[in-house]
Amino acid sequence: MASGITAERLSKTFRVKVRDPGLGGALRALVRPRYRDVHAVREVTFRIEPGEIVGFLGPNGAGKTTTLKMLTGLLHPTGGRVEVAGFVPWTGGPAFKRRIALVLGNRQQLVWDLPPEETFQLNRAIYDVPEADYRERLAELVALLQLSEVLEKPVRQLSLGERMKCELAAALLHRPPILFLDEPTLGLDVTAQEAIRGFLAAYRERHGATVLLTSHYMQDVTALASRVLIINRGRLLYDGGLDALVARIARTKRIELVLGDGATAEALAAFGELKSFRFPNAVLEVPREEAAATSARLLAALPVADLSIEDLPIEDVIRRAFTHGVEEDDA
Repeated sequence: MASGITAERLSKTFRVKVRDPGLGGALRALVRPRYRDVHAVREVTFRIEPGEIVGFLGPNGAGKTTTLKMLTGLLHPTGGRVEVAGFVPWTGGPAFKRRIALVLGNRQQLVWDLPPEETFQLNRAIYDVPEADYRERLAELVALLQLSEVLEKPVRQLSLGERMKCELAAALLHRPPILFLDEPTLGLDVTAQEAIRGFLAAYRERHGATVLLTSHYMQDVTALASRVLIINRGRLLYDGGLDALVARIARTKRIELVLGDGATAEALAAFGELKSFRFPNAVLEVPREEAAATSARLLAALPVADLSIEDLPIEDVIRRAFTHGVEEDDA
């Protein structure tokens, strides 16, 4: 059965009550309620092929979580069509639920006072996983996530990173071909984030899982996904490769310098936009097409101990996409 994801003109509008301030406003809202439409998602269209890992990016309130909830059948759309793993999510029933996993970084399914394996056993029963398959899959997940020392501890005694690893294990015991991951590294330290990323890459490599990933940590996206969807104010702004996005939006490059004695900020400013200067380190921003020639002039004119040419940080590129759209090229 197909394990891809298709959304066509997907839309969701919420009708919310309007209330004026004060006691009078509260009374009027009770007697003569007024409503307004909030368009959370507006005609979003994309397709994710089986086995792809795709980043789903947008600022808070952009429509990411609403889209995920429609793709997983938790919300009915106002308009449009969705197909996930060959099912319409909100009519797919148990057969559909066995094909997906939804992991929310700010929600947990683990029982606070019980060891994680109790939740694992519960999920085994819910998804009707045969005992032999359960033991095999649990052993694989424990090895990949390095969970052997935490299975018997109450969840309340685990660190945030250990709990997140256990959440992933619980969600994947039925081996779903499609994973929806909403901020899976939220609040984790650098070491735990790297462990989660490494696990997701290894799991996808082993089982060919399709992954739709939302995260505010761009390291998650750059480490796992070569393609991104960018949504803002409910509309899809971009669907394509990260490299192509950088080339489209970031029409500048950064020249990072380690300077020798005698180099000044005033002298550097003649070569481009000086973004930072803390001797001996400095950063210049120049048009992409002029980066090589400007570097050569810098080396000829100033005492430079080291020089490197870099693209803008991906966080800056995404921020510009959120703010200006993908057609903008101003620095």
